[in-house]
Amino acid sequence: MATKQRSRARRSNQSRDRGPRYVAPVLDPTWQSPYAPTTAEKHANQKVVRSFALRKKLPQTILIGIVSLALVAGVVAVPWLPVLGVLVAVVYAWDLRRALVRYEEKGLLLGNLIFDQFKAGGTATDRLRLTTVLDRLAATFGVDAVTTYIVSDSGYNAALVPKGAGLSFFVTDAVMRDFELIELEGVVAHCLARHRLGLLSRESVAAVATTNDEARRALAGAGTAYRADEVAAAAIRYPLGIAGALHKCARQVLAGDSFFSSSTYAQWRWIWFDIWSDQKATDLSNLDDVELRALALEEW
Repeated sequence: MATKQRSRARRSNQSRDRGPRYVAPVLDPTWQSPYAPTTAEKHANQKVVRSFALRKKLPQTILIGIVSLALVAGVVAVPWLPVLGVLVAVVYAWDLRRALVRYEEKGLLLGNLIFDQFKAGGTATDRLRLTTVLDRLAATFGVDAVTTYIVSDSGYNAALVPKGAGLSFFVTDAVMRDFELIELEGVVAHCLARHRLGLLSRESVAAVATTNDEARRALAGAGTAYRADEVAAAAIRYPLGIAGALHKCARQVLAGDSFFSSSTYAQWRWIWFDIWSDQKATDLSNLDDVELRALALEEW
């Protein structure tokens, strides 16, 4: 009897041993949230302006290259021609570098241009409220030296814009009047997320560059507002705040005298929170459409 009991106990232990063993969880030190901007992503956005400028100068570059090669090949006829060819190439390379820097610096003028388009708006309470929100979020996003402006306009919009060595944040008094605190926080976070993603340079240059609308859109980057929403929502941990702001933007009806109904806005649209505020119909095929962006955030 005792032998049978020992046999059954042995079989029971063997049965339990066949079960899955406990494995302690191990954190992956290389894991990174998909909603956090990477260094590579930021650098890629920052290089877009230089690539755009190089494409604009490409015909001249090809011409100078042909001339320089022809001069170098002329050594058979005239011994000093290669020296001239190298000199032409060096001078052009120096001028090209200066041209690229000038292109990047164009965007730094946008803050002053926007400032000249508006009259001051808002109350002392609005300014205190905005400063409080911006100061708190600036620390979260690692941004400093931001000057705030509340401008008078009936449209809902805001923008963080390069202005010389610093940054300027513009927001309409309509936003300050009609948006809840959590919605205002979402708008500010979205604009700071664009800076964190390295988007401000390409968006501001797209606004001031002499080119067509299609090229502006390519330079600014389609879908960049959608991406900034993701980064902002992950940082503030409340996507519904941004979604609420976007829904209000989608429902607004712009007055005819609003800046956001003007041709100047159409050129500068890429730097603003609501890129398509002059669009009267929702376009759910466009990643930067405010209604689509709001719906995406509500699914988080």
